Amino acid sequence: MAKTQLNVRVDEGTARAARERALARGMSVNRYIEELVRQDTGEAGRTFVEAAADFMKQYESVFAEEFTEARGTAPGEGRS
Repeated sequence: MAKTQLNVRVDEGTARAARERALARGMSVNRYIEELVRQDTGEAGRTFVEAAADFMKQYESVFAEEFTEARGTAPGEGRS
């Protein structure tokens, strides 16, 4: 894959943190920044799925009650 060079300016504390985190992970600063960008660009989809899962977990009993009433069965009945 072709590489493109980016030049960014950050304060010394940010540069130091990037170097330290990359070193702790056994990778170059360049690779570390690439990984951060990849994670960030995939974050929207993950965030949506996590939020939907949390919503379903919070309201699971409400949905179960609503759908069992609609089918005419008591909660827990009619399951295999």
